[in-house]
Amino acid sequence: MKRWYSNLTVQVLTAIALGVLVGALFPKFGAALKPVADTFINLIKMLIAPIIFLTVVIGIAGMGSMKKVGRVGGKALLYFEIVTTLALAIGIGVANLTQPGAGVQATAQAVLHDSKKTEEAAKFTEKAGEMNWVEFFTHIVPSNVVEAFAKGDILQVLLFAVLFGLALNRMGKLGEPLMRTFDRLSHVMFGVLALVMKLAPLGAFGGMAFTIGKYGIATLLPLGKLMLVVYTTMFLFIFVILNLVLRYYGLRLGPYLRFIKEEILLVLGTSSSESALPRMIDKMERLGCSRSVAGLVIPTGYSFNLDGTSIYLSISVVFLAQAFNIPLSFTQQLTLIAILVVTSKGAAGVTGSGFIVLASTLAATKV
Repeated sequence: MKRWYSNLTVQVLTAIALGVLVGALFPKFGAALKPVADTFINLIKMLIAPIIFLTVVIGIAGMGSMKKVGRVGGKALLYFEIVTTLALAIGIGVANLTQPGAGVQATAQAVLHDSKKTEEAAKFTEKAGEMNWVEFFTHIVPSNVVEAFAKGDILQVLLFAVLFGLALNRMGKLGEPLMRTFDRLSHVMFGVLALVMKLAPLGAFGGMAFTIGKYGIATLLPLGKLMLVVYTTMFLFIFVILNLVLRYYGLRLGPYLRFIKEEILLVLGTSSSESALPRMIDKMERLGCSRSVAGLVIPTGYSFNLDGTSIYLSISVVFLAQAFNIPLSFTQQLTLIAILVVTSKGAAGVTGSGFIVLASTLAATKV
């Protein structure tokens, strides 16, 4: 019988709780633990590119019909855009209803007069100005495949894997020996992932201790209403919208959330959704999804289906407008949704990238 304390969920939860305590009681020590979380995230990132490549290639090469690949990809992208737009609209609607920025004008003005905070904000604004959304989409095509793997660029690796899988599929029996080799390599990579995941509690502990130690619980209190609105909206989105989607396909939300609870806690502890990507592919296969579908849809969703980020971004923009007493007309808010549909694609997986995307959205909307 497996002992309760050997359960990864229990270990990660305990690590998160300890991280909060260490960060609150020993802030300097907690802030110094960032390398612990970064090292764990890097270990995961090390595996993402090869796992995506092998999973997608094996899946597509093993498909009988290429029309199926096109149908799956097309349906996934259509779903991503519909649900993302819905998340943005819900976020803006909730922000207008709850008015999270009302009453924080004094805090907002204080930030404007804080030179240190102004300098930090300027860094994000500068990075936002460098973001070119045409380049973002053309960037999907790698100029150097090796570089794409070295940098761990998910979309570039995914594109190359799709093309490689299509070519291998067309080879028929000639490609079967390579397919078997890739299949064995895939099992090895997931074996490495299993070893790395034993360090997940350590990564969650370091990430949470750093967050609390550096920023402190007290500094979050002025933004408490915003955080409450964002997380409540996300909660409702999951238990209403996504629940309805699952029920439409004959699935239940509760068992599914229990099935991926370790990945949810891992993302919570490390503040990086990339840390869960390889295991999500593996778990979807165990749930019954074909390797080709899981390998194609999940990595693509990491760039094109950022519902939580969409909710955060839409509420944050309205929050800032309210905080600085800038009225947004209905037309401006529709424009905001249209802009966020594009800019939200730049917040894929990387910790803190949401701030840059938020800054670029504010610049585009002139807020």
